[in-house]
Amino acid sequence: MALFAMALAVFVVANDFTALSVALPQMEGDLDADVGTIQWVINAYALVFGVFIITGGRLADLFGRRRMFFVGAGIFGFFSLLAGAAPSAELLIAARALMAIGGAMMWPAVVGLAFAILPPSKAGLAGGLILGVSGIGNAFGPLLGGFLTDELSWRWVLFLNVPIALLAVTVTYLKVRGDRPEHRDERIDYAGTALLSIALVALLVALDQVTDWGWTSPATIGLLAVFVAGLALLRPVERRAGRNALLARDVLSNRQFTAACFATFFMSMTFFALLVYAPQYMVKVLDFSALEAGLGFLPLMGVFGATSFAAGPLYNRVGGRLLLIVGAACIPVGTLLVTLAPVDGTYADLIPGLAIAGVGVGLFYSALTTAAITVLDQARSSLGGGILYMFQVVGGSIGLGLTTTVFTSVADDHVSASAIAGRLSAEEERAVGQVLSGTDTAQQLLARLPDAAAELERIAREAFVAGVHAGLRVDVALALVALGIVVVFMHPARPDR
Repeated sequence: MALFAMALAVFVVANDFTALSVALPQMEGDLDADVGTIQWVINAYALVFGVFIITGGRLADLFGRRRMFFVGAGIFGFFSLLAGAAPSAELLIAARALMAIGGAMMWPAVVGLAFAILPPSKAGLAGGLILGVSGIGNAFGPLLGGFLTDELSWRWVLFLNVPIALLAVTVTYLKVRGDRPEHRDERIDYAGTALLSIALVALLVALDQVTDWGWTSPATIGLLAVFVAGLALLRPVERRAGRNALLARDVLSNRQFTAACFATFFMSMTFFALLVYAPQYMVKVLDFSALEAGLGFLPLMGVFGATSFAAGPLYNRVGGRLLLIVGAACIPVGTLLVTLAPVDGTYADLIPGLAIAGVGVGLFYSALTTAAITVLDQARSSLGGGILYMFQVVGGSIGLGLTTTVFTSVADDHVSASAIAGRLSAEEERAVGQVLSGTDTAQQLLARLPDAAAELERIAREAFVAGVHAGLRVDVALALVALGIVVVFMHPARPDR
């Protein structure tokens, strides 16, 4: 029952990353907001979660994981209720950001509690549970969001969080023993928390907006400069904080844990890009609807969840190194197979690559979580979980920005080559660009060019596929870096040793 409560908590937090993605068009109409504003309903949650996850882990280790779980769940549930009732886009975005603070307190507390509930010989089950339920939550999100949006309202996606959070809190209260922090004399590192938060906000906002601003815009450069300056100042501040430091020295000096952080950093560059561009391929090349694309992504996310559950018992039997290597190898192989899907291909061309990548993600992240957390003192497990997840979010954000840059450059070059070859007029080139962007203007332009519409859409599909293939192949190289880190630096012991 205790593990069931942890699973519920992981599910509701993970589900909220994806459940509202299919409801954005309805939100635009209900709240009279444009797509740029409504997109921050998703972005605000992911951004704040990524920024506060380390602080949440530190608070859980300082004040008790069970206590922080209750506080986080209360914040998450209360602001889910406010977000569901929000009368404007601005209030909805603010409530989503505050929900994320609760989620960032719950997640590392769950990591610490799950590993504490099980004996050391069963540690692999904790990593498999957390990542397996997370994968199911991410995969189920668009399906649940689409159903509730169509049948009731997008607001019920948020309202549903409240009873699930209440159930998780009730079971945890009844079945999970209270934990006593081992480092009771330590204090909160306010200066380190503020500096790290400012640096991460600057980095994640820059990466989120780089597709609109460009890498060379003053805003992007300024935010990246704030990030670098924040990290530079953080080191002496943390040194002065000593044992109270937010980024505890005994955690970051652990070579196995540090290797795990960098491995998840590089691997997440590939995983996040695949999460974004594979569904777009289904919509823009295969003409899937949003719900069909969500279902079409199940070979990756469904296999990810199932493999994560299987990885727990396997970790206990064979150890983590084999699972890490196999998982880290499957992700670049699966991604490479996705890039072989032709412009005139079918959905069947994507299935092998998505399924192999799903096996890799399930094995890699589950085994990595267990290997990283179990090499730390148990009193640091929540902090370790927060740091590891922060590397995943930051790596994924950087990888997505890099992939988008490569995609845009290659796709634009493809369109320009068609124009130079005399295949496109200036207006037709503009129409192809709008089709690539997926804007409403594209349909207006194509309506004015009925004789050329089919050819223009074909050129746009060719450009899109060329860009996606180029971007994902760069990501394959980054995933191979992660594989190299695993092979050279990670040697986790079996739980029974």
